[in-house]
Amino acid sequence: MQSKTIGIIVNGVTGRMGYRQHLLRSLLAIREAGGLPLADGERLIPELVLVGRNEAKLADIAGRHGLTDWTTDLTAALARPDVQIYFDAQLTSARQPALAAAIAAGKHIYTEKPVAESLTGAVELARAADAAGIRHGVVADKLFLPGLRKLKRLLDGGFFGRVLSVRGEFGYWVFEGDWQPAQRPSWNYRAADGGGIVSDMFPHWHYLLEHLFGPVRTVTAHTATHLPRRWDEQGEPYDATAEDAAYGIFELAGGVVAQINSSWAVRVHRDELVEFQVDGVEGSAVAGLHHCHVQHRAATPKPVWNPDLPGGEDFRSQWQPVPDNDQFDNGFRAQWEQFLSDVVADRPHQFDLWAGARGVQLAELGLQSARDGRRLPLPELA
Repeated sequence: MQSKTIGIIVNGVTGRMGYRQHLLRSLLAIREAGGLPLADGERLIPELVLVGRNEAKLADIAGRHGLTDWTTDLTAALARPDVQIYFDAQLTSARQPALAAAIAAGKHIYTEKPVAESLTGAVELARAADAAGIRHGVVADKLFLPGLRKLKRLLDGGFFGRVLSVRGEFGYWVFEGDWQPAQRPSWNYRAADGGGIVSDMFPHWHYLLEHLFGPVRTVTAHTATHLPRRWDEQGEPYDATAEDAAYGIFELAGGVVAQINSSWAVRVHRDELVEFQVDGVEGSAVAGLHHCHVQHRAATPKPVWNPDLPGGEDFRSQWQPVPDNDQFDNGFRAQWEQFLSDVVADRPHQFDLWAGARGVQLAELGLQSARDGRRLPLPELA
């Protein structure tokens, strides 16, 4: 079987997400599998150029995985004619100028989110990419995970009838960093460094709601910094200036109401770190990242409220698991494969920079809603 290569700059590979999900479990996994099978029977082999700011870390990662092409000079990497794609997993504050430079260099763009720190910046990137005639995509990893793919199957099959509401719970306790190390980097909790759970998670909720249930029309949000003091990677205390929790209500086209709580200051009492309950006239479902359970209208019990008696029903046992019916690969890898296929076929990627801009818009308006204490509409982007 014939193969061909495609050059990919991977910027931000020294970070947790860039290394674990994008390099290790996606691009290197595709290489180890012999490349991505294409429609014409060929296989596409990613040739990687690792980019970052820390020379020692880059050399260590490259050495561990048998890679030899790495640099701290992004400008030089973008000037290479043998590189077709630029991928960005840097800090949010560094992303927009790097993406703009890659677009100017004529590279196809694939990036983590948020794509920029402001809606203005995100729209500028989308317009520039369109004008350059390149293919562009934004990571929408949660839609490619087993639980959400099962939920999409239920929606496509009409299981719910008319969908009424969506309720989401996301989060876990991120340790303050004093007596136990924090599981997230300290910049996540400093507003000046682009931190905050709204800019991090609202873009996720936007593509999920838009793709599964319909466009978001309004947002009402309340934010909080529940833990105002944390300790950084060097064990030094610092003031947390970004919100660590957000409570949002999103009204969607067609009348669906979504409520999603996001928090890094919550202890988990559910099956997965994120779960969504979808209620419809004909049935309901609870979907996490891996599992999905349903209860049909005909199998719905009739609970009776009686506060004088202890509850005797095992409500969880009244739900049925949705079978896999498929083999689910890593969600990040699945979208990488879709994006690479779109680049080779020269077709638009479904989750493009405009979708990324709408996610930034939701985050920006969510923060404004929290400041103003009011519901805000989401204008369509031109």
